[in-house]
Amino acid sequence: MNDLNAIFAPGMLVRHPDQPDWGVGQVQSNVGGKITVNFPDQGKVVFDGARIALVPVFDA
Repeated sequence: MNDLNAIFAPGMLVRHPDQPDWGVGQVQSNVGGKITVNFPDQGKVVFDGARIALVPVFDA
């Protein structure tokens, strides 16, 4: 999963595959496999890129 998550850069939009109610979040940072995403209703969440494969959003 690390290779897929490596594409995420600040400003990109993503969804959490297991939490669709969180909506579309914006990547804040991606450093050392730790991805920080700001979701509108959930707030900032830090993910371990080795454990979760976020889904890129291109049509939001």
